[in-house]
Amino acid sequence: MPLFQTIQFNETTKILIWEITESLEELLSKVVLKEKTQKRLNGMKSQMHQRAFLSVRMLIQEMGFTDKDLHYDEFGKPYFDCHNYISITHSYHFAAIIISHETVGIDMELQREKIQKIADKFTDYECNYLEPKITEEYIKKLTVIWGAKEAIFKIRNEKGISFKDHIRVEDFSLEKKQTESSLHFDDLVKDFDVHYEEIKSDNFEGTFTLVYAFEKYF
Repeated sequence: MPLFQTIQFNETTKILIWEITESLEELLSKVVLKEKTQKRLNGMKSQMHQRAFLSVRMLIQEMGFTDKDLHYDEFGKPYFDCHNYISITHSYHFAAIIISHETVGIDMELQREKIQKIADKFTDYECNYLEPKITEEYIKKLTVIWGAKEAIFKIRNEKGISFKDHIRVEDFSLEKKQTESSLHFDDLVKDFDVHYEEIKSDNFEGTFTLVYAFEKYF
């Protein structure tokens, strides 16, 4: 499957989404991996995880990079040896990256009813505006909130950050596709712009929520 979708958010920010329909062998034939990456791939027990991992390499190739250009810091955060920031996500049959001159994070989640059962583990501030009823809108909003907090965590990547206690997502409407969020951790307060949209495929059931966040600088 070629590139599923490209979103040109602004002049310096692009999001690429890959629909993972290829076999492991097909993906392996299309990428060149450095030794360290190959060892990491070999250590993965799930073939779905391996295919998602390789699909990310397909995406960075679409942007003119190679596996040799992609590195991970001690906390597992990806980076390039240039002025571009990168964030990575994969969920079931999709993989996505965001590349930008700005500090960014991305997350993609399948909308599922069972998110209601764990809502109390990652929401607190948001309970001021959420209506906990078993509705499609409630599930969609919870998925946006989780995705926003995951994207922000990927940006800051600091040990001890709690989704429930330290990251606040402001009230939002699903139609607007944009909200604001903030991180309150130790003596640090950081603000973020959050964007979200739904992704669907004709090849697979279910609706996915794509969320990406930009760290604000004043």
